Amino acid sequence: MKKFKFEYRITLAYLFLGGVWIIFSDKLLYLIIDNANLLTEIQTYKGWFFVFVTALIFYIFLKKHLNLLRYTEQELILSKEKAEKSEKSYKDVVETSSDLITVVDGQGKILFVNHASNKFYGLSPNECIGMRTFDFVHPEDKDYTQSKFEELINSKNNNFYFENRQINKSGEISDTEWNLHIERKGTEIIKITSIGRDITRQNSTQQELIKAKEKAEQADRLKSAFLANMSHEIRTPMNGILGFSELLKTPNLSGEQQQNYIRVIEKSGKRMLNIINDIVDISKIEAGLMKLDLKESNINEQVEYIYTFFKPEVEAKGMQLFLKKTLPSKEVIIKTDREKLFAILTNLVKNAIKYSNKGVIEFGYEKKEGYIEFFVKDMGIGIPKERQQAVFERFIQADIEDTMARQGAGLGLSITKAYVEMLGGKIWVESEEGIGSTFYFTLPYNVELKVKMNTKEIDVTSNSENHIKNLKILIAEDDETSEMLLSLNVSEFSNEIITAITGKEAIEACQNNPNIDLVLMDIQMPEVNGFEAARQIRKFNKDVIIIAQTAYGLAGDREKSLDAGCNDYISKPINKSKLESLIQKYFQKPQTVN
Repeated sequence: MKKFKFEYRITLAYLFLGGVWIIFSDKLLYLIIDNANLLTEIQTYKGWFFVFVTALIFYIFLKKHLNLLRYTEQELILSKEKAEKSEKSYKDVVETSSDLITVVDGQGKILFVNHASNKFYGLSPNECIGMRTFDFVHPEDKDYTQSKFEELINSKNNNFYFENRQINKSGEISDTEWNLHIERKGTEIIKITSIGRDITRQNSTQQELIKAKEKAEQADRLKSAFLANMSHEIRTPMNGILGFSELLKTPNLSGEQQQNYIRVIEKSGKRMLNIINDIVDISKIEAGLMKLDLKESNINEQVEYIYTFFKPEVEAKGMQLFLKKTLPSKEVIIKTDREKLFAILTNLVKNAIKYSNKGVIEFGYEKKEGYIEFFVKDMGIGIPKERQQAVFERFIQADIEDTMARQGAGLGLSITKAYVEMLGGKIWVESEEGIGSTFYFTLPYNVELKVKMNTKEIDVTSNSENHIKNLKILIAEDDETSEMLLSLNVSEFSNEIITAITGKEAIEACQNNPNIDLVLMDIQMPEVNGFEAARQIRKFNKDVIIIAQTAYGLAGDREKSLDAGCNDYISKPINKSKLESLIQKYFQKPQTVN
């Protein structure tokens, strides 16, 4: 329109100026020139002059206008190129973005999706176009998403955020977050641009962190409770030991009273030792130091021993103990760790006794395909369903808020589970609260039968004719109480006892007394430890019997002792019978039985 107006202006200006020029120039010429020929000639020149000036004016105006048009056209071309370049950059950003970018119309139909969206949904661009965004929403989230969409439409706010779950073509479910922007024309929605992000891993990590935090808090709470419970569990038997030790000092006690007090002290000591052993065992397991000692084991012998051992305790509570064994004697030998199998069964039977006050306790085994399934069944208080997995966790018995907790450190079942898994089995419990519990565990049925040779048995039991009496014994022990106890225990075997309180003194004692028969070597000694002392002694005395003794009780102590040159190993607290058996092993002449 502006172009035509400009042309009109030029034309009107030309008509006006041309008319003015013709009319006024002719009148002027008529007034000043009388000669007709001259007037005609001048009018001719005037006409040419008018044409020339008009052409010049037209040229100037047209050139200016054309230059303006060319400049405008050039600007339009440049603007178009910039717009195309910008649009291409925008498309590149959108297509290469890892975010899920989608454009839909007011009805939720997809107008555009970027490459990330295609990949996320497992569809091609052509498949996506025309579909509704709700087609990808998880069925359980459709109502929620619909309400959010309606809230967005009815809201005056053009920006919105929400989260939901999406399902792709393969049926995979992903957690997603969305930022939406609405373009409106009045009350009508033109399009909605949404930028989404897969937050499945983020949510999973967040949930893991929450669980880890809860687990850490629970572990902290249980460990605190465990420490409090351990204080109680150690102080209680210590109370019995110290209290009845004090009572033993009372004058004029009868022999029966003394024996009763001694039995209480012994029982309290064993209880405290069990607690310490549990702590040591769980420490070994956590440190990966617990090792297996796989040997041929007679299952029937082990379960029969446990039955005989616990039968009086069960009957003392007014209950009955039953044993079920199904394998004949020729099939009961399997390769396993005897000590750990014994510990597993002992823990489970003790547990059944602890939580039962009536009825029957039954334990035993059945042979299944490729494995043996052991069980311990009681008619005790039972375990609620929500606690049935937790009972195998460490410290769970130590929870001071647990009204079901009874005497114990809460490590027995945890140790039992670890042992079962080390032996290649699994453990579980079936229980009903108020009815009772049955603990099951499996072990591989590894049968390795060997032909037994008809060998003569060695009788190492002492008798009056072959009693050991004249040993020269060195006790290397820095603890005065332990040294005194050892001296009393070996006094019947010795004619002379030498003591050393450091490793260095032990070495010197052996150098000065080459006729020493036996060295009881404490591993933890001042100046020179027991291992090193044994090595030094072996350099000049290959024959002396060295028995290592330690309060550590850790895996590998026996091997370290033997590597250092010791003949054998015994752990504290030292059992007199075990110590006597070791001495008889090395110093008593064997009696053969025909």
